[in-house]
This record gives sequence, structure tokens and C-alpha cells, in this order.
Amino acid sequence: MNQDQLFSLTTRPNPDLFFRSKDPNDYRLGAVAEHKIESYQKSRFVIVSCSQDEGINRNSGRIGAAKGPAAIRQAFYKLAAPEKMETGDLFDLGDTAFDDSLEKIHQRHYQIVESLLRDGKKIIVLGGGNDLSYPDCKAHQQVFPKTAAVNIDAHLDIRKNLLANSGTPYRQLIDENIIEPHRFYEIGIQKHANSKVYLNHAHRIGINIITLDDIQQAFINNDIDTRLNQLRSESLFIGLDMDSIRASDAPGVSAPSPIGLSGEQAVFLLRYLIGKNRVNLLEITEMNPIYDLDSRTAKLAAILALTYLDNSVSEIICP
Repeated sequence: MNQDQLFSLTTRPNPDLFFRSKDPNDYRLGAVAEHKIESYQKSRFVIVSCSQDEGINRNSGRIGAAKGPAAIRQAFYKLAAPEKMETGDLFDLGDTAFDDSLEKIHQRHYQIVESLLRDGKKIIVLGGGNDLSYPDCKAHQQVFPKTAAVNIDAHLDIRKNLLANSGTPYRQLIDENIIEPHRFYEIGIQKHANSKVYLNHAHRIGINIITLDDIQQAFINNDIDTRLNQLRSESLFIGLDMDSIRASDAPGVSAPSPIGLSGEQAVFLLRYLIGKNRVNLLEITEMNPIYDLDSRTAKLAAILALTYLDNSVSEIICP
């Protein structure tokens, strides 16, 4: 895909979201990021979003995540820029254009993400629904065949439905032989939030499941490395569903829970995974600003995106 095609499949971000401090010594991400087409080639990191929640609606979830990317951007661009990041390193491509079925949106989004990865960009995808993991991980695997995938989530997302939705992306990826079960890690799974049919299926086919209890115990015992010592990959896809985080820290999500990772644990876990693996794509989904309080979920999602930038800024990965 050439650059003209890439931009024809997306809509430009709202320039009002790019915050700039009046203090010239207060260097925020809004001053670092570029969004004009001529700045794309220079960039090392790209943000792209898909502001739809049709997959959530199909899965009978509470809609509102379509407004998530704008809320995250508003919080993100107010954060201090990483010390090593220079103006132009970060490019905001905007939103995957959509006016069609979810399946066609997925195909369009897949083409965009694949093109970005082939251009050597490291990507932050903002959702939208968790159904985005299907086109995102599919594109990642197409460019990096030795892909391992991580789903940080309260839910397995391996439902078997006739129509794709926010509960089916990893079932689709596995059934289509895009990711191998033994190279797929489910972290933060809450057993009470998943059918035993799908839990049994996950165990039977060899998916690596690290439950919320497992990961919490690892934090208590300070042995995260022991728990995740098998997770080593030349190229890692990370999908982070904001409902993996407890509602007190992240109330603005599609499926809130009173238990889950703390905000600090989510940041630590992401930093750990980036430190041990080459991460080319971070996907953040299911942030629902309609139910947010004091923008705390949007701000946490923004901090998670910044954590990825801050820990990846010195590394350029090309396929």
C-alpha cells in the first residue's frame, strides 16, 4: 500500500486534541506529535484508532467505546514527552474510516496496520471494541511470522459465534491458524467471568492462561519473572483490554469489575513485557468515556500508551 492509499483509508485526527503548554520548558506529547501527511515518513511511532463499538454491541455489551480514542488522545497529549523523544518521532494517523459492516471495517483496518508495520513503524492502536484484536494481530503475524500474542483481559475472548464480535477475536485468530495456541498468553483472566466450556477449550488446545489470582500472587511474591519466564518472543503483539483493570481504577470500560489489576500493576506488567520482548504493536481497547469518572480511565489508558513509548523510544524494529 502506498502512502496515498494509506491516508485515503483514514480520517485525520482532531487538531484541537494536540495540547501545547504555554510554558516553553514544559514539553508535552502534543508538541512532539505530528499529524500532517508530509510528516509521516520521518516518524518512528504511529497512533491509529478505530472509533467504533459494533463488536461490543453484537456481544450485548454496553456501547460507548466508540468515543474512547478521542478521550484517550485528550489525556495522552497532555502528558510529558519522553526525554529521548524528538519532534516528529510520533505521528497520529487518525481514525480508520468506517461506513460499512464490521467485517469490512476489520479488513480496512488490517490493511492499514499491515502497511504501517511494513513501513517499520511501531504502533499504538486505540479502540473501540476488543474485536480489533483480530485485524491487528492478523496484520502483525503477516509481517512478523514468529509472532507471539498477549491478551491482558478479564475475558478469554474465544467465543464461537456466527458473527464476529468483541468476544470472538482470538477464537478467529486460532481457528484460522493465524496464531498458534502455545504462542498465545491470556493474562488477568477472571474465572467467574468466563464459561467453563471456553476455559476447558483453552486448556485443551494449549493456550497459556495466567489468571488474575496467578498474577496477583506473582506480584505478592515478587516473582513475575518466574510466572512469565516462558514468554520470550522475537516479536510480540499486546492487546490490553481496559476491563482487565479493577473498576476503582478504571470505571470507564465496557464490562467493569470490582476486582482486577490495579492501575500500577497494569503499568508494571506492560513495562515488564516490553523489557523482555520486542513489542511492535500495543492495542488498547474497551475504554468507555460515557461511564468514566474524572477521566481516570482515559488518563490511565494514556499513561499505558506513554509507558509503551517511553520504554520503546530507543529501539527501532523493522520486519
